[in-house]
Order: sequence, then structure tokens, then C-alpha cells
Amino acid sequence: MRTILVVDDEENIRILYQQDFTANGYKVICAATLDEAKKEFSQNQVDLVVLDLKLTAHDGGLEMLRWMRETNRKIPIIINTAYPAYKTDFSSWLADAYIVKSSNLDELKDNIARLLEENK
Repeated sequence: MRTILVVDDEENIRILYQQDFTANGYKVICAATLDEAKKEFSQNQVDLVVLDLKLTAHDGGLEMLRWMRETNRKIPIIINTAYPAYKTDFSSWLADAYIVKSSNLDELKDNIARLLEENK
């Protein structure tokens, strides 16, 4: 079973993603803060990360993205944010995909499946 780490400060998003991704056969670990995310990333065998950029009213997601790339460059990371403007930030280019949050999870799920398939 492939493991997805969801990093988002919004509890409703974490719950929604955990339910949906679990129903699709993935193990899901959730983190609400940078510290939680670093702990889960370090202590678990994570196959893919879904990362929000705005964590607790600051841009901690970009910091997290850089840290994850320095720690393990092979794990696919999907930026999933409500802010499309970040796509022009060069730091966000470290991610494997950039998806604007939507009530329709199809694009996110398609990218998860694609990246996990590419990184077997």
C-alpha cells in the first residue's frame, strides 16, 4: 500500500483528503504544521506528499518544500494550494505538480496516480 503525506493547516481538507485517498487504496498520514510534517516525513516511508503552501497564515509550505527536497529528492511532491499566484515563484518549481484547490479532486487524484506510477 502506497503512503501519502497530506500537509495542510485546514482540518476539513485533511479529513476530506484522508477519506477520499483511503477509499482509493492509499495509506494517508496527515500533518497540520511544519513540525508535524517534518516528523511524519522523517519517521514514515512516504511515497508522495500533497503540500499546501499557506500553513498557519505564513508561507511555510515553500520552506517545507525546500526541506523535503534537501532530505529526499526522489519523493514526488504535489503543491495543492488555493493561491494560483505561487506558481510563478521559482521555489514552487521544486514540486512535481502544482494544483489549485478545487471541490473536484479528479485532477489531484490523477496526478497522484501518475506520479506514483512513475516512481515505482
